[in-house]
Amino acid sequence: MTSPAGNRLVVIGEIARPHGVRGEVRVTPLTDHPERFARVGACVLWDAARDEREPCRVATARRHGDAVIVALEGCDSPEAAGALVGRLLAVPEAEAEPLAPGRFYPWQLEGARVVTEDGTEIGRVTGIEQSAAQDWWVVRGGVREHLIPAVPEIVLDVDLAAARVVIRPPDGLLDL
Repeated sequence: MTSPAGNRLVVIGEIARPHGVRGEVRVTPLTDHPERFARVGACVLWDAARDEREPCRVATARRHGDAVIVALEGCDSPEAAGALVGRLLAVPEAEAEPLAPGRFYPWQLEGARVVTEDGTEIGRVTGIEQSAAQDWWVVRGGVREHLIPAVPEIVLDVDLAAARVVIRPPDGLLDL
């Protein structure tokens, strides 16, 4: 998840609830690298619904099962921690963790051209919708909008350098 273009943020976690009596928060990691919280200094508290952003600093972070317990500077009571529930912890796009070759962040697809394997232009990726089964890439071509399931049977190639995605849509997918 990112913020509007120009000030892109990469979300690394969501504040789930207060933890303890010192103002710590329990964070659900939204990163493949939860250990990164221990290395984050400055970050952004992001209320995505209102697009309100507030700079903050991580004082300490430690793993706690599947969660991360985070102490934010200036948050020193359970009440202050409770007011942060639902906020996202984000870092600037430039601080996103590098991925293994062949892997990419969904936000890196925004604006990529989508073509079929025979070269037919479908449109450009304008967004990503998440579901339990798989992500759906929103592709706008002219006045049409298509939802393309992000599965290997359909997505044949993603070339980030060329900002191009090649797909093999099953019969009828592009008619929906």
